[in-house]
Amino acid sequence: MRYISTRGKAPALGFEDVVLTGLASDGGLYVPETLPQISREELAGFAGLSYAEIAFRVMKPFVDGAIDDATFKAIVDDTYATFHHDAVVPLKQLNANHFLLELFHGPTLAFKDVALQLLGRLLDHFLSKRGERAVVMGATSGDTGSAAIEGCKHSDHLDIFILHPYQRVSEVQRRQMTTVLENNVFNVAVEGNFDDCQAIVKSSFADQDFLKGTRLVAVNSINWARIMAQTAYYVAAAVALGAPHREVSFTVPSANFGNIFAGYLAREMGVPVRQFVIATNANDILHRVVSANDFSRRELLATLAPSMDIVVSSNFERLLFFAYDRDAAAVSELLEQFQQSPAALAEAPLAALRKLFSSAAVDDQEILATIREAHQRTGELLDPHTAIGYRAAERCNQHPEVPMITLATAHPAKFAEAVEQAGFEEVPLPDNMSDLLSREERYEVMPASIEDVQRYVASARRQ
Repeated sequence: MRYISTRGKAPALGFEDVVLTGLASDGGLYVPETLPQISREELAGFAGLSYAEIAFRVMKPFVDGAIDDATFKAIVDDTYATFHHDAVVPLKQLNANHFLLELFHGPTLAFKDVALQLLGRLLDHFLSKRGERAVVMGATSGDTGSAAIEGCKHSDHLDIFILHPYQRVSEVQRRQMTTVLENNVFNVAVEGNFDDCQAIVKSSFADQDFLKGTRLVAVNSINWARIMAQTAYYVAAAVALGAPHREVSFTVPSANFGNIFAGYLAREMGVPVRQFVIATNANDILHRVVSANDFSRRELLATLAPSMDIVVSSNFERLLFFAYDRDAAAVSELLEQFQQSPAALAEAPLAALRKLFSSAAVDDQEILATIREAHQRTGELLDPHTAIGYRAAERCNQHPEVPMITLATAHPAKFAEAVEQAGFEEVPLPDNMSDLLSREERYEVMPASIEDVQRYVASARRQ
């Protein structure tokens, strides 16, 4: 399997180099040169298999030639043994044809664990094989950081630096990162928003001279391995509800677009998906693109769903690449327009997206109302991001005869402040995290300055 850049000017790479490289040298994102296909017979054969076995079979073609099957299967089995539910990503029925896919049973109670527990192990495997050390640098709006730290903290080959926006993540989110005191873990609170953090990370990848030859590795969803790992749970959920003999639809709380893009890939590989619903908060660029062809920046708003407080949706570029029939030049031109002024998609790609994707934006007041309403109707207590998905699914479902699967992206205890605003008492953390709020913290507060952050990374990393 070879991977090509969405901008068309970077060299094609194999899986190992793609995982270690992250962002393509031309500024684009890597996608498979060709997509593997899952036949109806193969899908039917997944019924009754464990999640780890389905994940191994779905991901194997993407890894082909980089890791032998026995080693890769051991990595996958080890990855999902860290989850606290035997089903790993269980489905829960909400009403006659609406289901919740619980993705929060990993070590940090968020969907990012599904991919980052795997990515940490893949990085360790490849660096050990090469006899190299590397620096992981990532930006987080809340959940990616803690999941990446949990995935990488045991590695002898990695130092991990995570940037989060100062005082713009929930207390649980912050403490899940800052209370990990291993000597290869470094947290930086940037005096700005998530996009400031992301800009520092992207600039650091573009010019890595500050590390004097040490490899810089991406763990954000620009890293292909994260998309690959997320594709597996779309396959597993569809099979559990009757695929390939029955279609399904998905609603996905969306910001950086990596999660829902993984679902799109699953469909392109052969999973029978009728509809995708893009669910956003008040930072609604994805909703505006689909509903009004408004591909423009707006000022970032702080919301009750902070993991979705993003203005620039990085992984949308991957979908554009497919929507534009892999025309890298057209994608590059569109993204250049986006950087300079409001942009709009061409008629044919937009029409193609609208055939499959619907969208909705849910503001803070509706988030709180939805948390209350969903609990009253189903008994489920939803975190604010999942509540956005729940409401968008109700609003946008065009095919009520088809099972709708809403992705539950986080445990409600991660966003207890919002749940309490909705009128509920304090949401207890799981037993293994019951002392989280009293653990010692360690982090640095810095201005949104690439020079200051790079100076810190260069001096703090282990030599």
